[in-house]
Amino acid sequence: MALKSTIFKASLQIADIDNSYYADHTLTLARHPSETDERMMVRLAALALQAHKLQTVCGGDGTLAFGAGLSDPDEPDVWLRDFTGQTRLWIEVGQPEDKPLIKACGKADEVVLYCFSSSAEIWWRTMESKLSRPQNLRVYRVPADTSKALIALAQRSMQLQATIQEGVLMLGDGTNTVDIEPLRWK
Repeated sequence: MALKSTIFKASLQIADIDNSYYADHTLTLARHPSETDERMMVRLAALALQAHKLQTVCGGDGTLAFGAGLSDPDEPDVWLRDFTGQTRLWIEVGQPEDKPLIKACGKADEVVLYCFSSSAEIWWRTMESKLSRPQNLRVYRVPADTSKALIALAQRSMQLQATIQEGVLMLGDGTNTVDIEPLRWK
C-alpha cells in the first residue's frame, strides 16, 4: 500500500517591500512521503519570494499555487499561471537534473530554481555549464544552515509572516524567525 501525502495548511502574510506587494495567501501543501520538512519549507519560502509576480507579471489576474512537485516530475514545485492558463513562472527546489529544467524553460516564460543543502555547491559545479544556455532560467542558492533553520517553522497548521526587504526574506511564526538571503548563481 502506497503512503499518502501529509497535508499542511499555511496562512502566509506577505509584505514584499522591494516590489510593493502586500497580500495574504491561504495555502495547502501536500508533503510527499519522501519529502522532508526542510524541502517543503524551502518550497514555501520560494513561493513567498516570487509571489509579487502575481501582480507584476499577471496584473493580479492569475493563479499562484503549489504544483505536484515530487509526485509528478513533469510539474513544478510552484507555478504561476495567467488567466489564459499559460505558465508564466515555474519554480523548482532542490538539485534537479539538467534535462527536466531545460524542458521546463520551454514550457514557461521564466524558470527559477532554489538549491539548498550542503551538497548544492557540488551539484552546481557539475550543472553550471549544462544550464548556461536557457536565458529564462535563474538559479539561487539558499544556504544550508538557513534551509535547516526553516524546519522549526514547519507545523501542520502554520500562521506565517513573510517580509522581503533588500532581497532578504524574513519568515516567521511569531516565535521563530528565519532570515533567508538567496545567493544568485545564474
